[in-house]
Amino acid sequence: MGNLQFLLRQHVGAPCQPVVKVGDKVEKGTLIAVPAGLGANIFSSVYGTVQDVLEDRIVVQPDEVQKEEFVPIKEGSHLDMVKEAGIVGMGGAGFPTGVKLGTDLNGGYILINAAECEPGLYHNVRQIEDNMEMTLKGVKYCMEISNAAKAIFAIKAKNKKAVETIREVIRNEENIFIHLLPDIYPMGEERAVVREALGKLLDPTQLPSAADAIVVNVETVLRVAEAIELKKPSFSKNLTVIGKLNGGNEPHIYMDVPVGTSVEDLIERSGGIDGVYGEIIMGGPFTGKSTTLDTPITKTTGGIIVTIDLPDLHGAPVGLLICACGGSEERMREICEKMNGKVVSVARCKQAAEMKNGTLKCEDPGNCPGQAQKCLQFKKDNAEYIIIGNCSDCSNTVMGSAPKMKLKVFHQTDHVMRTINHPVYRRLTVSKQEPQLPGGK
Repeated sequence: MGNLQFLLRQHVGAPCQPVVKVGDKVEKGTLIAVPAGLGANIFSSVYGTVQDVLEDRIVVQPDEVQKEEFVPIKEGSHLDMVKEAGIVGMGGAGFPTGVKLGTDLNGGYILINAAECEPGLYHNVRQIEDNMEMTLKGVKYCMEISNAAKAIFAIKAKNKKAVETIREVIRNEENIFIHLLPDIYPMGEERAVVREALGKLLDPTQLPSAADAIVVNVETVLRVAEAIELKKPSFSKNLTVIGKLNGGNEPHIYMDVPVGTSVEDLIERSGGIDGVYGEIIMGGPFTGKSTTLDTPITKTTGGIIVTIDLPDLHGAPVGLLICACGGSEERMREICEKMNGKVVSVARCKQAAEMKNGTLKCEDPGNCPGQAQKCLQFKKDNAEYIIIGNCSDCSNTVMGSAPKMKLKVFHQTDHVMRTINHPVYRRLTVSKQEPQLPGGK
């Protein structure tokens, strides 16, 4: 194990402030940084010595011998213990869970996001299959803390074993239900979960609390249970490593990886990279970012993907269709550059609403208004190719018009999908409506 790097900014809010100095001995669970305003505590995930305290990270050299024991958090109210443990949204958003659960739902809903929205990632489903007892305890603690009367697991119907595991465990629970989601992207988007499970479409500026709900990722729920039952700080992460790896492209699923572990360490544990590759992505195919081998994982890292090489467009003119559900314009331009294309036109999906902080949110995630107008713009601007980052339904509508205009389509996830033998995003082949069983149990 090489040195571990703990980024001081690994969740929503300002960077945390270090509370250790070079030479300090730390244990698993030692508090090493605290939030300056909105944020969450950061803990060492190993026994070791602080090697460096930099502007953006703390570097720890691990001891050769590591123990299972950790420094427990102090006891308090259940909400205080969640805050003390430094738990954040582990589906990628990274919002402090203690703040989120501090909302009094006054009898509303906890919605457990088990959609595992990004293709190629499997650690959420594996957690349900292998550790449902602790996961259910976490759900009940979330309900108690936020004064929720009911909870609903939102999970894709295709994950049959996990669905049956949930059904079996909640069979005698009067206030905990299951809602089956279709296998389309982005069913895990927070407002999509609210819309699918509760039938309420929030506008892009509204929080789930407007529907008397809180959406909590299924791994976050597990960490809540660990904080309250085991007094365990949040210093480990479940994740999936997949792609162009020696030994094949089957997913390698790791539970409780120490935060701060490098991408390279995890790729080596998975057999190492198999020859020439395109890029390494941290996160999922849609919303992940390209990364490097020395990058550390954080509390929000869900995936590490090694891809095949990207195709060469030989300088051809390209239009970019930016979608709130996929990569940012910066990410799309990066992909175009790696494909040796020349950007001549940029358009946004008409449902991509810009927020005050500059990010985009879809007005109705997963339901497309049609993209013919944007394709006409690309044609007018003399694009030969278009690169899209859209949801399943928008990709579907692009394919209804682009080929007729002789525009060749690439999806930003194509190189990932081809690496992991997953169908590329083009035409929608599954129903957007998934039948529910009576009573939702």
